[in-house]
Amino acid sequence: KKIIFEAFDKGITHFDLANNYGPPPGSAEINFGKILSKEMKYYRDELIISTKAGYDMWDGPYGEWGSKKYLIASLNQSLKRMGLDYVDIFYTHRFDPLTPLEETAEALVQAVNSGKALYVGISSYSSLQTKKINKLLKNRGIRCLIHQPSYSMLNRWIESDLLNTLDNEGIGCIVFSPLAQGMLSGKYLNNIKSGTRAGEKNSFIDKKMITSEYKFKIKKLSIIAKNRGQTLPQMALSWCLRDKRITSLVFGARNRKQLNENLKALKNKKFDKSEIKEIDLYASESNINIWKESSRF
Repeated sequence: KKIIFEAFDKGITHFDLANNYGPPPGSAEINFGKILSKEMKYYRDELIISTKAGYDMWDGPYGEWGSKKYLIASLNQSLKRMGLDYVDIFYTHRFDPLTPLEETAEALVQAVNSGKALYVGISSYSSLQTKKINKLLKNRGIRCLIHQPSYSMLNRWIESDLLNTLDNEGIGCIVFSPLAQGMLSGKYLNNIKSGTRAGEKNSFIDKKMITSEYKFKIKKLSIIAKNRGQTLPQMALSWCLRDKRITSLVFGARNRKQLNENLKALKNKKFDKSEIKEIDLYASESNINIWKESSRF
């Protein structure tokens, strides 16, 4: 609660959720709804609240992916958990290879036409999938507002074509995991501690990824950050925001101190060519072969 209040006081108005955020799934929306219903209910019109549906939420064939039945049911459940009449942005959380994209698009259109979402977005869609669903949405009278892909110095899959597609289609880009789930924080240079991402039971981070090569490169990146007057996390966030095609980014904070440290990244978003070249030497995907494409962080 204190972190949310601190963030709002510092000018953060977009709070990003999903039906499966927890644990257990749904608990993040429940807790956020409790805060909204009390201390922040008078500020609802100053907030952008987003939620998503696409991952496993309940048993049976209609408890995940991108069918209309699942997406609409999930949105209704999310609104109930948060005590809201509508969300500002409703995302399809991932592309569904078994459901016609037309059906997913129709569900998003219904969410807007019913007044339960003001805008719609997609997450982790490829460039081609993005073009297809945006066309389907436009043909039905609405547009895809935003795409939320994973992106960081260590995970650059969107640079090959997705960023250009979003720019050409007029779709915003809010990246998630800009710190690669803590891999760009420096916290894993020593032993993995409980309470960190890698220390969590269901983490995407394989402890085998914490290699001597990784530690060497993170130390080098930390030196670059220090020469810029930043911490490594601050530089990693600034690096993502340097590209004008990046609208914003999503990060989580475990406490107010971490929140305020991350916000300092906004003070220096400029990188000269020599800094970019040096960062690429130590951080590009081709030089740290530890990321699995399927993870998408």
